[in-house]
Amino acid sequence: MPENNGKIEILGLLPEQLKTELSAMGAPAFRAKQIFRWLHVKRVGEFSEMTDQSKQFQNDLESRFCIKRINIVQKLASNTDDTVKYLYRLSDGNLVEAVRMVYHHGVTACISTQVGCKMGCKFCASAPLGFIRNLTAAEMLGQIYAMDADYPEDAHISGIVLMGIGEPLDNYDNVMQFLRLISHKDGRNMSLRHVSLSTCGLVPMIDRLAEEEFPLTLSVSLHAATDEKRSALMPVNRKYPLDTLLAACKRYFDKTGRRITFEYAVIAGENDTPEYAAALGRRLRPVFSGQRPHVNLIPVNPVSGTGFQAGSAQKFQKMLEKEGLNATVRRTLGDDIKAACGQLRRDNMEKEP
Repeated sequence: MPENNGKIEILGLLPEQLKTELSAMGAPAFRAKQIFRWLHVKRVGEFSEMTDQSKQFQNDLESRFCIKRINIVQKLASNTDDTVKYLYRLSDGNLVEAVRMVYHHGVTACISTQVGCKMGCKFCASAPLGFIRNLTAAEMLGQIYAMDADYPEDAHISGIVLMGIGEPLDNYDNVMQFLRLISHKDGRNMSLRHVSLSTCGLVPMIDRLAEEEFPLTLSVSLHAATDEKRSALMPVNRKYPLDTLLAACKRYFDKTGRRITFEYAVIAGENDTPEYAAALGRRLRPVFSGQRPHVNLIPVNPVSGTGFQAGSAQKFQKMLEKEGLNATVRRTLGDDIKAACGQLRRDNMEKEP
């Protein structure tokens, strides 16, 4: 965890938690809402900017709490679309990435939830660098707030995908805190219907997430239709094989009524044949009680060292539709700026002494 010198990271506190902390200082309860709005609506970086608080109270806050902002180390803008890749340095010196993507329906931020990742997926740029630590809820918010600071209010982030570096459900408590903060009515007030959370398939955490009853979109990274192939690509499958994972997906759907999107990276010669399409159809059709499962196809990113090449997502899409699945091809954004998660961080870390 980042070093706070004994201070509380105030950006990560919900109003009721802030109220408890302020009460311990002898401050009235109404201060919590005021300060929360300064942090999440006005986006101040210093307690001295909270102009409706006395100088003495600003000093008291400074002694108990910290407001840590993440710093932009590198910013790459695509020449082919409006995608912008951010490399951030955290307060402890670690690096994470986020991507700002413009769609016809709004602006989406793809953010990181961990510094590194434990999951070891073979096609991922983050996997070779290993896992360092979880991000705090405040650090997740900081990625979005730093993007928004670069643009006028009418171009601020309107949707979020938790699909950057890290496995969100491996950082469960901090991610849940982040979701409650970003959707709080006194702060950013973002509808969780505009949030997608991607997981490689941590079954116990999928079951926990179902109990939260958040109206977000759950995306499960599948990438194969057989246990043999998926275990080779994604080590997590050895612990939670496909039958176990898809049973959890069915429980999630039955509990929440919200269909899951299955992510599938199309890899030439690995998982893009008619046989794999048929196997995927057999696996997915029973999950949603008569509704057609949705598969989001992603041409695999060309990450150095993996040896993988992108297969034809359009051809595989037609194969899946013949199997009774809804399949879409994800719009490719930011190819010229290494917009795939982990690539920019890896390049920078390899350059550092």
